[in-house]
Amino acid sequence: MELYLDSANLKEIEEGFKLGFLNGLTTTPTFMQREGITNIDDMIVKLAGIVPVLQIEALGDTAEDVVKEAHRQLNLGLDPTRTVFKIPVSLEGVRACRMLRNDGLLVNVHLVYTLQQAYMAMHAGATYVCPLVGRLQDQGHDALALVDQCVKAVNHYGYDTKIMFSSVRTTEHVRNAINLGVHTITVPLKILKSLTDNHFTAIGTEQFLSDTRLMTVRVKDAISKVNPTISESVNLKDAIVKMTDFGFGCITVTNADGSLKGVFTDGDLRRLLQSDGEHILTKKLGDLEYKTPISIDGNSLLNDAAQLFKKVSVDTILVTENGAPSGMIDIQDLKND
Repeated sequence: MELYLDSANLKEIEEGFKLGFLNGLTTTPTFMQREGITNIDDMIVKLAGIVPVLQIEALGDTAEDVVKEAHRQLNLGLDPTRTVFKIPVSLEGVRACRMLRNDGLLVNVHLVYTLQQAYMAMHAGATYVCPLVGRLQDQGHDALALVDQCVKAVNHYGYDTKIMFSSVRTTEHVRNAINLGVHTITVPLKILKSLTDNHFTAIGTEQFLSDTRLMTVRVKDAISKVNPTISESVNLKDAIVKMTDFGFGCITVTNADGSLKGVFTDGDLRRLLQSDGEHILTKKLGDLEYKTPISIDGNSLLNDAAQLFKKVSVDTILVTENGAPSGMIDIQDLKND
């Protein structure tokens, strides 16, 4: 099924065709008017240089007028093999379709609302026949039944015509088009961009990225550049201020020679205040007792850190490099940025 973008917005068109696989662009005078375009010819030439196939309107009161307008547009420098002339269905319109097809040009007979209209366009040799699904449904008609009938007519009678599903309003319309077996669909960019969206796909992708990160990124490359280290000579009150500055719920305490003494946490602070009172704040960090801190080497993978977090049930772990404290890894650091 061919996939066309339906737009006259240049930014949308450029964005859509960056995908690299759209078959072409459909546009209308109404779209162009809404975009404030005043020189239609210049816009047509510009678009022709951007898209693989351009479908543009050829209007006129008679078949001869339509044919004349199509040739006038071709003379702007358009490639006849990459230009499709859109003609509203009417008796003069299908006559113009036959004349243009006799000239070897491509034609889309559109604004189709009935099977009879579609039949006349097919029999006149239309390259595309374009029922307007959204507009038909707005009027309370069974638009999908019409599209189905058009597809069956092409297949049954062997017409060399592609049924184009147009006036797309929802992603469900795209699913309808696929199920009905249409040959072409033209879609607004907003709908086009949402066709790959799915909540469960997003969750699965995020899980894959997260698991891959755990297996490929080392701890030292995931931690904050801040190394929350403080000397044992600092009193507890000042240490609390430094802990706040660092933005961690713990700090690494070092001996005078820079070696590791231990880790002081906000949990330790609460316990000390509860047991000893506020006078504890004047004590130096070196006067406190420390357990051997839970630590991990910076060259370990995040997966190792994740396993350690599960084992010890803490939110922050000391990171070392060559035995010296080099930072802290928070459990949030395991997640993707």
